[in-house]
Amino acid sequence: MQIPASFPRFLRALFACVLIGGLPVTARAQSDAPDQIIHFTGPGGETIEGGVWLPDGASDGSPRPLVVISHGNSGWYRGHSDTAGALTEAGFVVAALTHPGDNFQDQSRGLRLTGRAPQLSALIDYMTETWIGPVEIDDARIGAFGFSAGGFTVTSIIGGVSDAGAIRAHCVAQPEVFACRLVAMFGGLDLATWRPETRDAHVKAAVIAAPAFGLSFTDESLAAITVPVQLWQAADDQILPSPWNAEPVRDRLGGTVDYHHVENAGHYDFLTPCAPEMRVAMPELCTSAPGFDRAAFKAAFNAEVVRFFREALGEP
Repeated sequence: MQIPASFPRFLRALFACVLIGGLPVTARAQSDAPDQIIHFTGPGGETIEGGVWLPDGASDGSPRPLVVISHGNSGWYRGHSDTAGALTEAGFVVAALTHPGDNFQDQSRGLRLTGRAPQLSALIDYMTETWIGPVEIDDARIGAFGFSAGGFTVTSIIGGVSDAGAIRAHCVAQPEVFACRLVAMFGGLDLATWRPETRDAHVKAAVIAAPAFGLSFTDESLAAITVPVQLWQAADDQILPSPWNAEPVRDRLGGTVDYHHVENAGHYDFLTPCAPEMRVAMPELCTSAPGFDRAAFKAAFNAEVVRFFREALGEP
């Protein structure tokens, strides 16, 4: 998708960061590669690409819990490879997908937010019913991880019912925020494709980082969610700022919430730390606030994600 030349310079730079942040550029370290690249059929009949990371000793015959990953807007399946690696070191199988129409190559469905959860469900179905690998998946122990638009996706898949009208009202009242500028750039939400109910009962636990449009989920649907949730919020998130995104999810969930508020963190600090070449090429994406060590934060973050899934799903 081309960014209009007339778009505000500040927003053009930010949106370019989102787009380029998902690119498999040469600056991206290849150590993040999955053990397998997979292709499966999505809910619309489209072919979806993804990756599978396998734990050591995966051929020992023991069924393993599965964690699926949903990336943010314009990303791809390797956008959280450091978290995938930490989970596999702990014994989990991890599978991530590149969302069709909302990735670094194709933004044609960038605002069909409710179409993402069925794609993630298709990944779960593939991994539990079709995938042939060196380890059996324990389909009673499935978790989901999502960042940004992926956080919206995971909130949806555990039972959050989204109201498109709430997003429209928010963007009328707050047109200057980044997400609402994107909505305007895309010409508004695609209401004809809006699917508010996309719950998948396979998912027994969720990690949600910097979720988008938390305000859109209805009180009743969030109150009905009882699966354990770990929720992360960056204190200095300029992309999905307070109080419209993380707080509505945190305050209205009916189940257990393991909430983490990360001081001095920005939105992009939840991404895999940038390689040196990437920091030079895309400083807007890779530069953290002064004094904030993204690599150290991500190591601690990944340890907490592993701890949470171990407690919620059981030891792998």
